[in-house]
Amino acid sequence: MNPLDTPLGFSSTFLFVPGTRPERFTKALDSGADGVIIDLEDAVAEEDKESARAAIRSAWPTFSAEQKKRLIIRSNSPGSHFYSADLILAQELDAACLLIPKSESLDQINGAAQILPNTAIIPMIETAIGLDRLNEIANSEQVLRLALGNIDLQADLGMVCDPQESELHTARFQIVLASRLAQIAPPIDGVSPSTDNIERITDDAERAKRMGFGGKLCIHPKQVSLVKTSFMPTAAEVSWAHRVIEADKASKGGAVKLDGRMIDRPVVLLAQRTLAITGKP
Repeated sequence: MNPLDTPLGFSSTFLFVPGTRPERFTKALDSGADGVIIDLEDAVAEEDKESARAAIRSAWPTFSAEQKKRLIIRSNSPGSHFYSADLILAQELDAACLLIPKSESLDQINGAAQILPNTAIIPMIETAIGLDRLNEIANSEQVLRLALGNIDLQADLGMVCDPQESELHTARFQIVLASRLAQIAPPIDGVSPSTDNIERITDDAERAKRMGFGGKLCIHPKQVSLVKTSFMPTAAEVSWAHRVIEADKASKGGAVKLDGRMIDRPVVLLAQRTLAITGKP
């Protein structure tokens, strides 16, 4: 199995659910979110880590094959003493995708890939070190796409951001650029802390799309439809995507130009994701 052969590479909405709340797992899957992140890190107290893993292990057989493809396990950070047990759990479950918080090196990602050869990996960039090592992280084994941990990154950098997080524009650009250079799927933007400010959530999602992100993390089901609508392609984008796919098919994977623009793997991936979002490939 190719670990990167997953619909999560084309997804725009990712909803967190605490690993300690198994009664919410199916609800999250039914929320309309493309991907559901079962969290073992921030949402789980230290004394509850093992019970959270047990809850996930117990619930796993109840998920359909299609649901398992949409589930992501967020481990604890590689520097924590909970990390090894999280990797063992992901290995037992043959998880489709692992989100690694506070990713800071190629060795961390490649180490996880060795243990989980069938699992796509999403490194989460949340520290100054991770931001400094973006290129090596993006080019690590089995990386599907990058994700921004905007709240933790602000804290690590000692920032006090305005509501628009203008101070993080450079970091966001760097993550988009590193993803493009590594020829992986467009990255996933961080969370909007508000669950009720519709204008703020929508503005955050629209900014993410404009900057080249392919999706956004959600902390509440209320955010999912707002984010999904913001990332919905325009008619012109859908038309372009169809033309890219047809040109790629005609070239049989070789180099091809369309309207004077070189069509390579990232452009084809973007076209595929555009059509996947519409539900009309």
